[in-house]
Amino acid sequence: MFKRMEEIMIEIPDVEKPDPNAAAAVHELLGGKFGEMSTLNNYLYQSFNFRSKSKLRPFYDLVMSITAEELGHVELVSHGINKIMQGSTSPGDPDKNPLESVKDARFSYPFLAGAQGAMPFDSMGNPWTGANVFNSGNLVEDLLHNFFLECGARTHKMKVYEMTDHPAARAVVGFLLVRGGVHVVAYAKALEVATGVNVTKLIPIPSLDNRKFNESRKYEEKGVHTKLYTWSDNDFTTIDQIWKGTHPEDGSALEVIHGVPKGVPIPEAPPLDEEFAPGISADEFKEIAKRLKQSGNIKE
Repeated sequence: MFKRMEEIMIEIPDVEKPDPNAAAAVHELLGGKFGEMSTLNNYLYQSFNFRSKSKLRPFYDLVMSITAEELGHVELVSHGINKIMQGSTSPGDPDKNPLESVKDARFSYPFLAGAQGAMPFDSMGNPWTGANVFNSGNLVEDLLHNFFLECGARTHKMKVYEMTDHPAARAVVGFLLVRGGVHVVAYAKALEVATGVNVTKLIPIPSLDNRKFNESRKYEEKGVHTKLYTWSDNDFTTIDQIWKGTHPEDGSALEVIHGVPKGVPIPEAPPLDEEFAPGISADEFKEIAKRLKQSGNIKE
């Protein structure tokens, strides 16, 4: 089961700089082949279908904990996309085409069907597909797949970072480069334990260090790249049999955190009258509030 908090992992800058095409690029990190929907569902189904977990508990615990973090990554990228698109249009007379400014956006579907919100599609509007999920049942094969999946995801993040200077995009991608790097190292260490082969010698792929990116450097300086969370109050305690020793890039000591990282409040999305969202007028808000008070026995 999953436990949910009304938080996201980092604060996303709130700026008046709408950029639909930048949002399209960041959608690749959500619904692309190497996006967060793919990493989440790869690990989710591997955890569902894991064989001999009592004998291979540290590997099972590792996949389970990373799965939970990937849920948070899907959430973070989605809110980042929302911030990037915010302000792309403005309310107006329907006959004066208030949505005309986005008709030529590279990926216009969020404006047609999503009220300018993130959707599980890639940067070109292709819907995410379960065909992106790999679950062979073979521990080493799955770990090897996960390692290269995270390396591919890292490559895509670096390219999206170079595509746009939008503050919301840069903040999200910079943080994910660091946390994705944690998962790269985690799967490399798991492969070393399982096979005896030092896969960490391949890191980083691509070779460019995360510290080259301004929005990543600050997290590495705080040691965010050395911490792996269990995402549970009491379970997945054997991760430290894999996540131990030092980081292969800078020699920092690795640390297992039993629990979850401290997040920040989820940003509130403003209404979009031109998108009929939420589609509740001021008078209707008052009536809804009145009915809620009545149902909760709250006196005026």
